[in-house]
Amino acid sequence: MTDRQVHILVVDDDDRLRELLRRYLGECGFRVSTAGSAAEAWAAMSGLVFDLIVMDLMMPGESGLELTRDLRQTSDVPILQLTAMGEAADRIAGLEVGADDYLAKPFEPRELVLRIEAILRRGGPRLPPQDVVAFGDCRFDVERGELIRDGEGVRLTSGETEMLRIFARRPGTTIGRAELLAQSGAGNDRAVDVQITRLRRKIEPNPKEPRHLCTVWGQGYVFWSD
Repeated sequence: MTDRQVHILVVDDDDRLRELLRRYLGECGFRVSTAGSAAEAWAAMSGLVFDLIVMDLMMPGESGLELTRDLRQTSDVPILQLTAMGEAADRIAGLEVGADDYLAKPFEPRELVLRIEAILRRGGPRLPPQDVVAFGDCRFDVERGELIRDGEGVRLTSGETEMLRIFARRPGTTIGRAELLAQSGAGNDRAVDVQITRLRRKIEPNPKEPRHLCTVWGQGYVFWSD
């Protein structure tokens, strides 16, 4: 790997474990995005390239086993599967469909990090991800936090930058206020709404009829890239 921050996607339907992994891996120096289902994972991967995926096997809808198999049709991204299944046949099934490694639950977080590092070493250098997200007449550099509209730089506050990063990393995924609060540190629900309103003024052709940063009534907000 280069000295660029490694970007990991954690896919697990367990909200508590997903958040714990996001925090722990972040503290270990990784850049972390999360998804609560295979559908959310597909949405995240449609807009970003990841260096490695940590994936639970037992999920409602498309399972981790099925997601791994389908990913291997088009991608060689390293996959580490998390499984509560102790049988050798179940672990072998994951490896057969293309997983690079597996870790049985419960596990020590430090062991997870060591396995991730081992997978990345085996894989050798990888190309840096395309971290520029295009939408409408805007381009947003997720890593640098730079927004360009019609070729001109747009000034963002630190709060607006972090909020846009959250959405840009998970295009097409509805994100609730509670999660936005937890990830952005906005303070309260009202602060989230204020940040959304300000962002719309800077990225939408018509902020009163948003096309990119849309409200999902009763659930939260969703961001649509091109």
